[in-house]
Amino acid sequence: MLHELFEEESITALQGREYRNRIQQIEKWLADATSDDLSLEQLSAWAVGHADWNVRRLAVETLAARFVAAPEARAAICEAIHDDVDWVAFTAIKVAGEHRIPESVAHMIRISGWPSNFTKPAYARKPVGCGAAFTKRALLDFFGSVDPEELRELENRHFAELRAQVATARREPDLRDVVLVPAGPFIAGARVTDIGPFQMDDSDNPLRVEELPAYYIDRTAVTNARYAEFLEAVGSSKEFAHPDEPEGKDYTPAHWHDPRFNPPELPVVGVDWYDAYAFARWAGGRLPSENEWEKAARGTDGRVYPWGDTWSDDKARCVFTAYGRNDIHNLADLEELLVTTTVAWPEKPVAAADSHPDGASPYGALNMAGNVWEITRTNFFTRADMAPFFKGRTGQEFMNRPEAFHVLRGGTWTSPPVCLSTFYRGKDLLTDRHNEVGFRCVYDAAPVTER
Repeated sequence: MLHELFEEESITALQGREYRNRIQQIEKWLADATSDDLSLEQLSAWAVGHADWNVRRLAVETLAARFVAAPEARAAICEAIHDDVDWVAFTAIKVAGEHRIPESVAHMIRISGWPSNFTKPAYARKPVGCGAAFTKRALLDFFGSVDPEELRELENRHFAELRAQVATARREPDLRDVVLVPAGPFIAGARVTDIGPFQMDDSDNPLRVEELPAYYIDRTAVTNARYAEFLEAVGSSKEFAHPDEPEGKDYTPAHWHDPRFNPPELPVVGVDWYDAYAFARWAGGRLPSENEWEKAARGTDGRVYPWGDTWSDDKARCVFTAYGRNDIHNLADLEELLVTTTVAWPEKPVAAADSHPDGASPYGALNMAGNVWEITRTNFFTRADMAPFFKGRTGQEFMNRPEAFHVLRGGTWTSPPVCLSTFYRGKDLLTDRHNEVGFRCVYDAAPVTER
């Protein structure tokens, strides 16, 4: 009887009165069932995974009524708070408040915000729907107060242990070799409108003013020596991995054994966006946004190159210096040269990460023009932070998705000078690993004040 009542295919095949009768039968069976009839494991599975939303809703109610003291039941109720069907989520929210389930608070504040804020008399807010209303009521039921000052104290107590754990796990930023970029506005965007002989179109990057808080940025791109420290420290751990990182990912660079690219003083290459993301977290920082990268490269006066407005071969590694050619005048010349590249030539394509001191940016950052492209956390198309969701898919499945492309900045050893400008926007698929691409990290200039 139990199997027949809850069997998913038979329920989804029912229509109208027959469906309603089945749900009523299930509701009555759950209400009358003895403790021997009910399994915590089965109810939890139904609450978060049954195909019929009414069964999920009833399972949540029954978990709260019969098993709310069990961690497994509370975990299932918390997961049901995020159910994609409204009344399953509403039911989970209501029982979480009624039973004052501690684990539910972190889930509910994502929906409504902090109760100490929304109970303030002058707090501006829009009218809400059922979900937000249920959530706010549940949070107030949990904390047992509507006074904003008292609620703030209760919230702080509730999350004190979690904050202590986060503080313990937080890595100190690696500030051994950084430069400070002060807070304030800067001129961003392209200063060139002519597409030129290399067919460069910067119309997607208008001249504008941006404002940023202060931050530190690595003086050089991350070197092979520094990346080796990361590999040794993390081993097979995924503590610093992005949630979307491919299963079984190895952080070892693709060109780790190539003598042209692996000397310790060279910038690490052959890494993808996920590698760079994990390294930045391990280093106590993050990947730069493209605005953070651009300000660090050009300062506040809108200059074309880190050192000024006039190109100079001896201040950056580009296609001229890497290939020993200065007769590259247009796109056809460039492509004709690049197709002669082999796995052994050029013999020394990349310069040391701390080379070209005369080409430093206004803040002292090196090789922000040329040598290697640098990965940012910015999506090329939306200009928002990258938020990939491709886990379990192959590159062929997402290589045409806008969400899969991050911004590259700075140009590389195969680039002509126009790509080495402070405003040129390159892009790359987040899983690609090229010998032309590296990265550097940024760090908060002062501790972030946590709520």
